[in-house]
Amino acid sequence: MMENQTIAQKLEALVKLQSIDTKLDQLRKLRGDLPDEVQDLEDEIEGYRTRMTRYEADQKEIEDSIKKNKEAIKEAEKLVKKYNEQQKNVKNNREFDAITKEIELQELEVQICEKKIKEAKEKIEEKKVEIGKIEGSIKERMDDLENKKKELEEIAGESQEEEKRLLAEREKATKKIEDKLLKYYERLRSNLSNGLAVVRVVRGAAEGCNIIIPPQKIAEIREKKKLVIDEHSGRILADVDMESMEEDTKPKKAAPARRSKKVA
Repeated sequence: MMENQTIAQKLEALVKLQSIDTKLDQLRKLRGDLPDEVQDLEDEIEGYRTRMTRYEADQKEIEDSIKKNKEAIKEAEKLVKKYNEQQKNVKNNREFDAITKEIELQELEVQICEKKIKEAKEKIEEKKVEIGKIEGSIKERMDDLENKKKELEEIAGESQEEEKRLLAEREKATKKIEDKLLKYYERLRSNLSNGLAVVRVVRGAAEGCNIIIPPQKIAEIREKKKLVIDEHSGRILADVDMESMEEDTKPKKAAPARRSKKVA
């Protein structure tokens, strides 16, 4: 049970998890910015499509207004014809003038409607140009997206099985770590640019940040009786690379003296 784990066992479980996560980080690094680039292109294409839908709706609205104005012209022309017939049977000048005024009003209505139709047709042409530009941008971005996806699939395909295996190993590894410690590890990893939350002391310094660790703390790390945290970075100091420590303390051999050439 986890409650009975020794500090050494806890550290071993953390080291194992860190090793798996580092390998996963390396696999994901191979993909670089491709997943983000694919997402950005998909979002951009969606934005273009939304804009095109709006332009198409505007175009439909303008076409409806043209239809209404054409109907209004037909109605006005019908009235002009009717008034012209009535004018033939007027009995006095007052009636004639009144009918003439109605005819003029309907003719004016026709002119207004024709002007509106002309302006609407110009707007439709403008919308068509805009829609054409958007269609061109969508095609261009779709080509980019296809290439990026293909590139990503190739890289992902090469590493997919390895990633799947590592994720299964990771799941097993996390079950051997108590929740509180796992949460600390996860939070720490997310805050560190290189993702190294559990490190060794190499040549007297913590891996990942190269901060010198005092000898007293190094002794505590080696004892494995308590979890030792680097106070500067928050990293868990899991082990000490003694070989590197010994190399630093070994006296360096003096370079052999160079023989001076005898002058003839």
